[in-house]
Amino acid sequence: MIGTDTERGTRRAALTGAVETLDPGYFALVMGTGIVSVGMRNHGLSTFSAALMWLTAFAYLLLVVLTVARAAWFPAALRADFDDPRRGFRFFTFVAGTAVLGTRLMLSGHRHSALVLLAVAGAAWILLGYVVPWTAVLGREDRPVIASANGTWFIWVVASQSIAVLAAALEPTTGAGRRELALLAVFSWSVGVFLYGAAGIFVAARMMLYPLEPIDLTPPYWVAMGATAITVLAGARIVQMADAPMVNVTRGLIAGASVVFWAFGTWLIPVLAAAGWWRHITHRIPLRYEATLWSIVFPLGMYGVAGHYLGSADHLPIVRVIGENETWVALAVWASTFIAMVVHLLRTLAVRPGAKSPTGPAAAGGC
Repeated sequence: MIGTDTERGTRRAALTGAVETLDPGYFALVMGTGIVSVGMRNHGLSTFSAALMWLTAFAYLLLVVLTVARAAWFPAALRADFDDPRRGFRFFTFVAGTAVLGTRLMLSGHRHSALVLLAVAGAAWILLGYVVPWTAVLGREDRPVIASANGTWFIWVVASQSIAVLAAALEPTTGAGRRELALLAVFSWSVGVFLYGAAGIFVAARMMLYPLEPIDLTPPYWVAMGATAITVLAGARIVQMADAPMVNVTRGLIAGASVVFWAFGTWLIPVLAAAGWWRHITHRIPLRYEATLWSIVFPLGMYGVAGHYLGSADHLPIVRVIGENETWVALAVWASTFIAMVVHLLRTLAVRPGAKSPTGPAAAGGC
């Protein structure tokens, strides 16, 4: 009985530690699973896609509960993440995860749920869009903050474009409010484009002005490509929207810009793969599970889906073929990451009595 009580206490401590150190970017799990679900739907695998959709919804609800619990039980830890320029921008994964889930539900006809999620994502996008840059960057006394810039800063771009994707997906099914959704889609797409330029300048400056060690090239740098991919997807969905004043005056511009972003995102893939080789093969940094690995899954999945839609919208068959074939790569990476996550969580929570309870970033898969 004592052993059982000890074991329960140890597991409770492990769970509490995992909540305290929960990575604010864990909603990338929702983003990655949701976009792979969309990709499988494009391939006609309806049953598998639906299973992934409900897995996405479950992960989303679970992470919302855990985040609320963390805010209630460990407000200091949550506040510390907001104040950290290396982690603060990860909160935007909540916006993107909400919008990606809404987009996937919309594709299955759950329009009302998608509208609710658009409202939640839009409110969070506006709130975090002002709070995070201030707490993590502008409000800090230590300078230069640019030394802490990293790939997570591109998640702000992804959040903006995810709003555009969901608004564009809802627009054809809406009677009243279609012009407003068109305005929101074009507005958030445009904001996202400028944010990409800003994030790119800051991250590039950090890489050129400060020493870059292999350990610094973490998985979130893949979001630089994912941000281009979701910009392409948002642009393709806007191009396919029905006539509306805001769409009519920007359709040609957005269509052309989407092709440019697709080309640049494609160019980035070998660069990011080479960076991973340099980090893990050349310098032998172990590749183990961490929450930020989902920051690789989402860009790969989004690249495939974006190619599918861009190829259809702009009549570019080669782009569509590339995207549809790359989706299988995204599925393989998703499966590998998901299995690694499950194993990690089982090891974290199944702590033996007498063993030290895992604390710190490793407990929640953070870094």
